[in-house]
Amino acid sequence: QVPLKPGRSLMDWIRLTKSGKDLTGLKGRLIEVTEDELSKHNKKEDCWICIRGFVYNVTPYMEYHPGGEDELMKAAGTDGTDLFDQVHRWVNYESMLKECLVGRMAAKPVAAPKGEQQLPEGEIFVSLKTFIIILVVFSKLLTLDLVFKSNNYDWFQTDSLVTIVIYTKQKDMNAELVIVDCQDKRLRGEIIMDDHSYLVEVDLDHAVSEDVAVNIAEKVGKVEIILSKKDNIHWKMLGQPWEGHNTFIKRTDRGLFYRKCKLVSKTEVTHDTKLFCLMLPKGTHLRVPTGQHVYLKQIIAGTEVVKPYTPVLPFLPLDFQEPPRHDGVHIYLMIKIYSRGLFTQALDHLQIGDYIFVSNPEGNFKKSQVQTSEDLLLLAGGTGFTPMVKLLNFALSEVSCLRTVKLIFFNKTEDDILWRNQLEQLALKDERFEVQFILSQPTKDWVGKQGKISSSLLSEFVKRSRRDSKVLICICGPAPFTEQGVQ
Repeated sequence: QVPLKPGRSLMDWIRLTKSGKDLTGLKGRLIEVTEDELSKHNKKEDCWICIRGFVYNVTPYMEYHPGGEDELMKAAGTDGTDLFDQVHRWVNYESMLKECLVGRMAAKPVAAPKGEQQLPEGEIFVSLKTFIIILVVFSKLLTLDLVFKSNNYDWFQTDSLVTIVIYTKQKDMNAELVIVDCQDKRLRGEIIMDDHSYLVEVDLDHAVSEDVAVNIAEKVGKVEIILSKKDNIHWKMLGQPWEGHNTFIKRTDRGLFYRKCKLVSKTEVTHDTKLFCLMLPKGTHLRVPTGQHVYLKQIIAGTEVVKPYTPVLPFLPLDFQEPPRHDGVHIYLMIKIYSRGLFTQALDHLQIGDYIFVSNPEGNFKKSQVQTSEDLLLLAGGTGFTPMVKLLNFALSEVSCLRTVKLIFFNKTEDDILWRNQLEQLALKDERFEVQFILSQPTKDWVGKQGKISSSLLSEFVKRSRRDSKVLICICGPAPFTEQGVQ
């Protein structure tokens, strides 16, 4: 993020979009945009960008963009979909930029090569269709170690139960890879397999109770979703399929799915940071994997605003005799409340019992990276500590090959240190764990290390337990902190 000028906050942008001002320069008309026309609008004072086939005039948005004008200009006059997805595909650009919509991209004409006889239209369609099918089949065969049969799931029923069985053929299938939402007769079950996912999504034939059970045969990759019928009647069919039903596609093409979660508690962690406890709806099975995050969505002044947060544990366990049991009902989020933060201020004003939308987990962190390491070094800046919570717990409770786990925790002042007492207790309890607090604005009473992240400061702490040990370093914090740390 970059500092924005006064009067250029998200709330200011929302006000501008609702002012009735013409933000496209087309006086309300929508046009069809060719590639040639799009490419002409590539300057800061005249900037059009295409996202998913729709063209937006982002010129008036330049000074409001949290990432700065230079980031927007990377896509000026071009299709910026891939760049957008890399940086923040979770942002609801349709809502944010709806008043900037210029129109849809024109379809490209397909010309026959010179010197070749042009086929009748029907024959071109058949050959294209066949070619696409062949491409899809081969891409799946080449990139996946599993191929679904045409019908990837079965279902059966008793007088009281309906069971949907999904055959993934994936070894090491576990509860974190299965997400189920069943509300108001709509069933959505998603199975995560690396960077792809398989979806069962139907409007059920009859009503079911809120109790949903998930059984997993880990060795063979079989998943069972068990529903309880409200009435003991015979179902003729499972239900009416949704558009994405029985599909197996890349997760980035799937889009985000949200459910309404209830705020059940809000407790102070430091002077400006709180621990929010959200309760999942009945009928939802969701486990957020270590190192992954969710998105919170709120409607603020009629505009959807979305922000990512990494779930934490309710506290740091000090006894690692066995892995902690997740209750599967609550999600805990440690969130810093900014005095001028539109989203966090809205969060802070939520009352116990209010609802907020929570997405499916996202992220590409793999536990196997930790399971093959001997030294784990965690560099955290401020609330960049949040992804370290579950990672710490996983490393100390389930990874036997680790010799050392070291957290180097950067903050401005002592009052900013999150869970300081718990971290110090953990260091006393487990000899493998060490924590080092570093402050950039300490008081004169501070006897610990001080400064900002730098190579000279890190060289004191970033060390191997032995000369050839395998090291994993994880870093999280504000963008300048992370960039400096990676360097």
